[in-house]
Amino acid sequence: MKSQIKFLLLNILCLLFLSCSKENIKEKYKIGFSQAMTTDNWRREMNKSMHLEASLHPEIVLEIKDAENNIARQITQIEDFIADGVDVLIVSPIQSIPITAVIEKAMDAGIPTIVIDRKIDGRNFTAYIGANNVEVGRNAAKYIISQSNEPAKIIEITGQEGSSPAYERSEGFRKMINKIPNLTISHIIKGDWEKASIEEELTKLLDSIKPPEYIFAHNDRMALGAWEVVKKKSLEDQIHIIGVDGLFGPNGGIQLVKDRILAATVLYPTGGMEAIKLAEDLLSDENIEKNNILKTVIIDSVNVEIMQNQFDKMKQQQNDIENQQEVIDNQITTFKSQSKLILLLIVLLGLLLILSVWSIYLVVKLRKRKRNLESSNSEILAQRNKIEEFAKKLKISNESKINFFTALSHEFKTPLTLITSSIESISERPTKESQGISYETNLIINNSRRLLRLINELLDFRKLENGSFDLRITKTEIIPFLKNIAEDFTSEALKKSIDLKFSYKCEDLELYIDREMMDKVFFNILSNAFKFTPKNGTIHIAVEEEDEKINILFRDSGIGIPKDEFQSIFDPYMQASNNTKPSSGLGLYITRQFVELHKGSIAVSSHQGAEFRISLLKGRAHLKEYVISEIQPDMDSSSNRSRVDNLIPEELEDNISLGENADSVLIIEDNLELSHLLRKKLSSEYNVHVSDGTDGVEKALEVIPDVIICDLNLPDKDGFQICQELKSDLRTSHIPTLILTALSDKESRLKALKAGADVYITKPFNNEILMESIKSALFNREKLRYYYTNRIDKVNDENFAGPEQFFLKDLNALIDANLRNSSFTVEDLASSLQISRVQLYRKVKALLGVSVNEYINSLRLKKAKSLLQESKFNISEIAYEVGYSSPGYFSTSFKKEYGISPKELKSS
Repeated sequence: MKSQIKFLLLNILCLLFLSCSKENIKEKYKIGFSQAMTTDNWRREMNKSMHLEASLHPEIVLEIKDAENNIARQITQIEDFIADGVDVLIVSPIQSIPITAVIEKAMDAGIPTIVIDRKIDGRNFTAYIGANNVEVGRNAAKYIISQSNEPAKIIEITGQEGSSPAYERSEGFRKMINKIPNLTISHIIKGDWEKASIEEELTKLLDSIKPPEYIFAHNDRMALGAWEVVKKKSLEDQIHIIGVDGLFGPNGGIQLVKDRILAATVLYPTGGMEAIKLAEDLLSDENIEKNNILKTVIIDSVNVEIMQNQFDKMKQQQNDIENQQEVIDNQITTFKSQSKLILLLIVLLGLLLILSVWSIYLVVKLRKRKRNLESSNSEILAQRNKIEEFAKKLKISNESKINFFTALSHEFKTPLTLITSSIESISERPTKESQGISYETNLIINNSRRLLRLINELLDFRKLENGSFDLRITKTEIIPFLKNIAEDFTSEALKKSIDLKFSYKCEDLELYIDREMMDKVFFNILSNAFKFTPKNGTIHIAVEEEDEKINILFRDSGIGIPKDEFQSIFDPYMQASNNTKPSSGLGLYITRQFVELHKGSIAVSSHQGAEFRISLLKGRAHLKEYVISEIQPDMDSSSNRSRVDNLIPEELEDNISLGENADSVLIIEDNLELSHLLRKKLSSEYNVHVSDGTDGVEKALEVIPDVIICDLNLPDKDGFQICQELKSDLRTSHIPTLILTALSDKESRLKALKAGADVYITKPFNNEILMESIKSALFNREKLRYYYTNRIDKVNDENFAGPEQFFLKDLNALIDANLRNSSFTVEDLASSLQISRVQLYRKVKALLGVSVNEYINSLRLKKAKSLLQESKFNISEIAYEVGYSSPGYFSTSFKKEYGISPKELKSS
């Protein structure tokens, strides 16, 4: 029976092998294209036409890399293509000279190279494809000559200096214009292909000279920018603008000519489709021309409709081709899926046959075993109760483990946030900022080590559960061994002003230990001591010798451990109830297991801090089952420790001077590295203040920031409490609050929003999202400021009324009641509102955008204007009525505010 089953399995495997071998594997060719940039429609159209042409050839794989107008990036991309061994290389150079060497390198490597659009400084390439830029310049000049019968002046706007198209277009244009006596190129503006690069210079030029008759721009984007400048000066009917590119589409040159924004544009074909065709010819070993010049033509009001119709037809044809390609792809996918389905059916039929034979075999076998099962049924029933009890315990254990891994995932998120944010910052920052990159690179390394240590704890935990740890015992001098570990914490002790002591009576103490295990034990206990010991605290390491053992004590002046938790603190997944810092709950469990593997013991006590006592036996008799080495290796094993350094200086740098009008941000975050990183990112745009969470509310009341960024897991009050207190306090209720946390569950999000949070962002976060969230919060507050300053007296909807509106109504009522009192000061107003003068100033500035004195003065003048128009009081009486002690000063202030004197207003 078994031999028959093996025979069937062998037949099915052969069938699968034959079906796979029949697949037709076609050779693939890779084409690499280094695009100069994709900031404009012309180059995006080039990429699109390449993709379209490549899609018609299944054997071609096209990869496009965007150099983003960066010479160094383009050189690196081309070298990457060379290293990848592409079959054909296509390059659109940013500048001619810098890119020449790397193209020659590709040619030397035997890779055919096609240069498109712009030329290089040399002839070492396979083929060039593009329009004749000299001819482009000539065509533009010919158009001007054909349109001008009288003397005319021309402004030329060139492309980026150093690029071959800019040089050649200018050369062709000037040579043709210089032949005509009545035409003069009066000025030249150097652009960089983008309209923003020429607007300011063209504006200044048109302000200083007589308007020219023509402007020739080297591309349509700069031509459009020139038209916008000309339009602002109402010269669009006097100046005729000629561009280059002639793209089809809403913002293309053809549409600009049709809309009479441009007088004409020179069609400059992208050549993308033609480049792929040239590459295909090269792959087919066909002879090609070295210079492949594309035709250009002038598009003006005469032929623009014809050109647009042609492009419409071409667009429709492209869409038809894409649709047909999609249909073909769908058919291929359907064919493949059906082939796989047939193969699957064959396999299932074979399996069905095997199962049928196997079921017959099982029936016979089960009959034989039935009697045995009946006899063991009573035993199974007896064991059922035990299994149910075990299942309950297992359920409790599983729930504990699930909670553990949930907490552990939260702990992973903060280091991951630091890593991803640093990487984003490095990728967005210019390479010149080497100092900032060095810091953030160290930050990535540090947090990678932190994650590695957590992962190592998990691996050690797993090995301990499986009982797969074997000791590697080495004779070790314990005092130098402990000193070596303690030295790793010297810099941390200095930064936190912690007094780290190490005492012993005899230096020549030897123990037989697994150095790697005990390194982790001592390192873990010291790490916990530094974690829970505040600044200016003390940590003491003491070594005491007894008759048969050596005691190693670690004392700290930290938060300590509750007495009823002394035993459970060494259990897996457990942590002290007074511990608000995130942790995995594995460190002390692994520590105890490692110590017990050495036949030692560990105990904890707590009095004004925590004390851990590790007792290890002298000699080697208790470790006789292990292999013991008498050779003492090098004491330095710090490389195995994955030491995490504290990169944060004791005192953070002062904010960059942004001026008193810059918006301020308060960061409430207990993770110093993340707090420092956020400060670095925000300090270029905002005045940044920082709190570690212990004084978050007090810091907010002190500085009254414009935006608050707050974590949820904080040492004293959590983020929910801080947010609720700030939103319920009149002095800070207007401040937008952004929650930045590792908690991504629905309950935490709802609780934060109910507490008054404006934005909820989870870690790891995207730096751009955070920056835009801050800007959005400030923008929304600005809209509220406009609403409050313009409609505060018109709001009657009680459901809409909030603390800010109640505050402003009370503010207006107090000012109105004291308008006649010229001695009424800001201090009096703040006292009436029961807040400090500084807090009142910041509150009014945030809500209304003006100082308190300016706001009081504006209300006085508003009241005075009403009295001037509606009462019979004279100007002096009105001045005293609204709180001015001098009629002359009142008249000056009134005219400054309304542009008219009180006397003129009253007589009108």
